[in-house]
Amino acid sequence: MTAFIALIIAAITYGTPLLFGTLGEILTEKSGNLNLGVEGIMFMGGAIGLGGVFYYEKAVTTPNGILAVIIGMVCAFIAGAIASLIFSFLTITLRANQNVTGLALSIFGTGIGQFIGEYMRIREGGYITISNTLKGFFINSPFPQALRDIPYIGNILFGNSIFFYLGILLAVVLFLYLGRSRSGLHLRSVGESPATADAAGINVTRYKYLATIIGGGISSIGGMVYITTIAGCVWNHEGLSGVGWLAVALVIFCLWRPLNAIWGSVLFGALMILYLRLALPFIPTQLYKILPYVVTVIVLIFSSMRNNKEKQPPASLGLSYFREDR
Repeated sequence: MTAFIALIIAAITYGTPLLFGTLGEILTEKSGNLNLGVEGIMFMGGAIGLGGVFYYEKAVTTPNGILAVIIGMVCAFIAGAIASLIFSFLTITLRANQNVTGLALSIFGTGIGQFIGEYMRIREGGYITISNTLKGFFINSPFPQALRDIPYIGNILFGNSIFFYLGILLAVVLFLYLGRSRSGLHLRSVGESPATADAAGINVTRYKYLATIIGGGISSIGGMVYITTIAGCVWNHEGLSGVGWLAVALVIFCLWRPLNAIWGSVLFGALMILYLRLALPFIPTQLYKILPYVVTVIVLIFSSMRNNKEKQPPASLGLSYFREDR
């Protein structure tokens, strides 16, 4: 039982960055934009988010932990938003191919993130990290010890970092926005049929821009969360490799539904670390690491066979909108 609880806690820890990356991409894809540059966006968020916290601590005598968390999230969000703005300009205004642009952004963002991280490391003459006091605000649970001491469920429900609970809150807000608000329904209509939405007086360009930029910013926070929780607040230029692609796969796995992303991210987190917790000598580590993608393909096949519209991607996903063709 103890080993099972430890596996769940570790799965939540590894799944939290995926939760942010997935929610951001869901918001983007609901507008009809397919941003495959999540990997690069998360790299930028990890490097710039950690850098913001590092230089904040260096600039003040007594750093505030809560403010440090906010600074890290804001810096990461801005980095992802700027990268997504470039993507939006190329794909929405210039109508470039979204698949090619997304792949280019993934390569570009990864390079930018690694360059910034290594530049800070060389400039400071050592590892880019923060003090143990500040690390506690990023890694430790915000709940009191009494709740965490509840047998069996205490650590599972109350022993996680603050980012997991923020991710759950964000998933609920996104669910309510997409399904209960007028603006959210307009966004979904843009993703399903931009020509119809345009004819109804909805500003297609504005919705696509805002959804893509905000979604990219949210995904970028996931990169910062990975570096400050899993990587121990120390910059590692290879630490984020593959996490962004897992987030893209998770969007398909959870069928573009924000609430599904909560348990889906935990499941993917468990699959990510299964080779460490349930190692079988006759199964290569590489086979463990492809499990999330295999599960995603299986879900995609079954959802396609059922031909259920509710379980399909937005109809205009990945397609540029030409108003003249309306």
